[in-house]
Amino acid sequence: MGDGSDRRIVVGIEGSGYAREALIWALEEAHHRGAMVEVVTCFSPTYVPAAPDLGYVPLDSFDLATEVDKMQGEVIESALEASKYGNEVEIRRTLKKGRPADTLMASAEGASMLVVGNRGRGGFAGLRLGSVSQAIAHHSPCPLVIVRSGLDTD
Repeated sequence: MGDGSDRRIVVGIEGSGYAREALIWALEEAHHRGAMVEVVTCFSPTYVPAAPDLGYVPLDSFDLATEVDKMQGEVIESALEASKYGNEVEIRRTLKKGRPADTLMASAEGASMLVVGNRGRGGFAGLRLGSVSQAIAHHSPCPLVIVRSGLDTD
């Protein structure tokens, strides 16, 4: 643990209760390790064909980055309130365009740990492990923690 990069815990959140639980876990772990937490939220605008000569235009009629930033802030505030160590840990907020698994793994290069919830907001309710968690489990560039929250529904 020589340089500062290995004292960084990257946490992927997307607005679910599972992600909130992962962030709470990461805050406690960062407290014990003397690390900072980088909260990473990925988003992808939806594009649709407008006309043959116009190409593709964004489908989202609102400022997606602003909405994602707001959601990320709400999850962080909620996790800080629930964590007994939240006020003692440095938090860096990051928003990135891109596919979640790829973007999280790129963000976690050089980190001491990558933390995600066992599943997210999409998919099938009965899944024990979501698609992003599963992809990261096979290709994470650093140690990975998948926090299983025990939430039945989100």
